[in-house]
Amino acid sequence: MADPAPFRPAAPGTQPPYDVPAYLGTRKRHPLQQPVRLDPTLTEANGPRFTPALFPADADLSRVDGHSAQGQRIIVAGTVTDEDGRPVPHTMLELWQANAAGRYHHPADQHDAPLDAHFKGSGRVFTDAAGRYRFLSVLPGAYPWPNHKNAWRPNHIHFSLFGPAFATRLITQMYFPGDPLLAYDPIYNGVPDAAARARLVAAFELDLTEPDYALGYRFDIVLRGRGATPMGI
Repeated sequence: MADPAPFRPAAPGTQPPYDVPAYLGTRKRHPLQQPVRLDPTLTEANGPRFTPALFPADADLSRVDGHSAQGQRIIVAGTVTDEDGRPVPHTMLELWQANAAGRYHHPADQHDAPLDAHFKGSGRVFTDAAGRYRFLSVLPGAYPWPNHKNAWRPNHIHFSLFGPAFATRLITQMYFPGDPLLAYDPIYNGVPDAAARARLVAAFELDLTEPDYALGYRFDIVLRGRGATPMGI
């Protein structure tokens, strides 16, 4: 058996720091002392198995009870790979986002924007043997948040990726090309390296676009190494 490829950690500045001064939420939740390493227990390292049998896939966020949600339909597809481009197969991705008006389907969201009874705002997909995933949704709207004066979050979709156990969960956000709010968003700009920030922006892809139905966006995710997608945001 060939020796495994050496692990290449993320380059400095390509992952967000624990404390981003412009992102006020990090002031209260970032660690003030050096983290202490804790070895995982058997349960944390080995279970449960995230399979469609236990966690049914739901790859269409754009419809509820046969009714279409309001907004521009979009197809999002991509691959999940390691630092050497090898696919990460059969891994579970959870998705959540605001509706087309910029409101989450959650009681904590009291933004003065309409809810959409035909958009539940969350879904779940699994990569195939080649590390590919795909889901259908609507373009999420921007929304205000109390971080600073006249603060608005750019259009974005949250991604949660699970490895073989709860302790191997990673979270990131996908943004959309050409969004003018990206220049003002402290979460997006909390990643110091410009090239790494760009990896958070999906690419419009005409080949993914379905005529008369939905626009297509590609968002590839790299889990580790120097070209890793920024996580923890």
